[in-house]
Amino acid sequence: MTTLFILDVPENVPVVDVASVDPAVTVDRIGPYFRIASDLPIVIDRRETGCRHAVWYSSVAGLGASRITQWDKDAMRIEPL
Repeated sequence: MTTLFILDVPENVPVVDVASVDPAVTVDRIGPYFRIASDLPIVIDRRETGCRHAVWYSSVAGLGASRITQWDKDAMRIEPL
């Protein structure tokens, strides 16, 4: 399972909101983190989030059995190991 953790701070909420639009993605909370999980790769379009680059590149707090295969100015793609 692809799992991404993002710290629950106001700046990161747009990233979580865009990820949660995908019906294959589930979002819940573990302590101060959002857990974004899916059986498929997770793809988040940066432009849809409205995040500035500094927030975008600092949004990932951790991964669970996953790896980042794309994280550039356009999108973030997280895939299972």
